[in-house]
Amino acid sequence: MGLSEKPSVTIKTVTEIEQMRESGALLAQVFAMLDQHIQVGMTTLEIDNLVERYIIDVLHARPASKGQYGYEYALNSSVNEVVCHGIPSTYRLKGADIVNIDITLEKGGFITDSSKMYVMETASPAAKKLVKQTYDSMWCGINAVKAGATLGDIGDAIQQHAEKAGYSVVREYCGHGIGREMHEAPDILHYGMPNTGLVLQAGMTFTIEPMINQGKPHTKTKKDGWTVVTRDKKLSAQWEHTILVTETGYEVLTLREEERKN
Repeated sequence: MGLSEKPSVTIKTVTEIEQMRESGALLAQVFAMLDQHIQVGMTTLEIDNLVERYIIDVLHARPASKGQYGYEYALNSSVNEVVCHGIPSTYRLKGADIVNIDITLEKGGFITDSSKMYVMETASPAAKKLVKQTYDSMWCGINAVKAGATLGDIGDAIQQHAEKAGYSVVREYCGHGIGREMHEAPDILHYGMPNTGLVLQAGMTFTIEPMINQGKPHTKTKKDGWTVVTRDKKLSAQWEHTILVTETGYEVLTLREEERKN
């Protein structure tokens, strides 16, 4: 999300953390459902409709993106050179596409946020490499999380991994605190210097969601006011999880079943 001024950081109580765990577990179920359905030929609007109905009718939760800031859909669908905030449409997924599906879910008054890259069957080796290295960059950031660490430690870990792999980090958009509101303090930059910035405390909850570009980091927003694309038209990838800071490290509140086995 974009950088902005926000109020002070909210430390979640034990009860609030438990409610966020419930929301995160439900969001992980949405992606498990999607894994069985996303395929070449499907429109991103069909994906959106599927997700909205599943969240409401099956999980009895709320798609938190819908209505937020006037947005009309349950998710963002960002294909190929789209960095973030792609709007669901009649576009049909092609065999060589990569697509990020970004979903927020609210249950019991608490919101979690996660995104996953889907790689179509004939995507190029270069596209697959970008997706894999972006995922690894996210985890480098997550692994830097613990009470007493700093926001700069997270950003540095992500930046070092991405740039070593030959990619660039998008700087205009970042992770964010999350809880009762979709966007809370602090902003989580995906670049930075170690031992700088806010010191992490147990009970903080925020997203880590690096956007990594195949080419240069520069972006532009389309005339629709939402869709952000790479200026050089090269591919971009993103992964996202909602994280809880603990005394000894972190807990990934939106962890998916396939990730538990790794």
